[in-house]
Amino acid sequence: MKELEIGPNEAGQRLDKYLKKLLPRAQSSFFYKMLRKKNIVRNGKKAEGSVQLCVGDRITLYLSDETIIKFSSDKISGNIQGQERIASLPALEILYEDADILVINKPSGLLSQKAAPSDISANELVLQYLLESGAVTPKMLETFRPSVCNRLDRNTSGILIAGKTLRGLQQMSEQLRERTVKKYYRCVAAGSIKERQHLRGFLCKDHKTNKVGIHSSDGQYIETEYEPLGYANGCTLLEVHLITGRSHQIRAHLASVGHPLVGDTKYGDPAVNKKFRNEIGLRHQLLHACRIVLADGQEIVAPLPEAFSRFDFV
Repeated sequence: MKELEIGPNEAGQRLDKYLKKLLPRAQSSFFYKMLRKKNIVRNGKKAEGSVQLCVGDRITLYLSDETIIKFSSDKISGNIQGQERIASLPALEILYEDADILVINKPSGLLSQKAAPSDISANELVLQYLLESGAVTPKMLETFRPSVCNRLDRNTSGILIAGKTLRGLQQMSEQLRERTVKKYYRCVAAGSIKERQHLRGFLCKDHKTNKVGIHSSDGQYIETEYEPLGYANGCTLLEVHLITGRSHQIRAHLASVGHPLVGDTKYGDPAVNKKFRNEIGLRHQLLHACRIVLADGQEIVAPLPEAFSRFDFV
């Protein structure tokens, strides 16, 4: 037998969805049968799988330990794979933290989320930090896992927002979806840009090449606004306001108007990239999520990485 109490991170979801997280190897038909036979009950009473859970509900599983083990995940709750690799990575740079969210400064080269099971990403580092700080426990991870709410390309650095609680995840995901979070980036673009610009267009992605193209019609609508802040070595330091947030939007949009990011091997100018690779050892685009303004007006800033200082902007 196992008895569990529903907390804030589990409340609001269907009972059958909760049970599937708890026992991921079991089939839906198993839960239906156990609920019907009252081998799984809510607050001591028979319950339908569609019932919405509330804080304080008690879910009792009248199942043998062997059955619970059989249908549980084969991963130990709270264990983060690749501990040695995690230890070798830089410590999290925390920009802001409250009871519901965590904002970090992601370094270039680190994935936001796993692309393959063996990957180590910012998501794993966030989980590791929350476990070590006691903000979450292995038991809590049985039915809820904190996660990053936005994504940055591997070689893009800067602000990542993670939800520590279900409320934090839901609220931040809604704000990002409704675009009530203002997102600003710093980047180094090829050429001399003298005036503020507001670009509009449509983005289409080629999933075979993992590249996007910008068109005057047909595709996902995008808006990118930017202004020049300084000049050096035939390049411009820009602050970009990302109004819509699409895959590779800044990189592709700037390339489409003749100002690709310096060091960008996917959308950039090979001759420009070679020049700065030889001169200052630059091997990836300089693109940094530097600032966000939350819906309540709170501003969070991420310091620029060292690579930007290789340009003497004036």
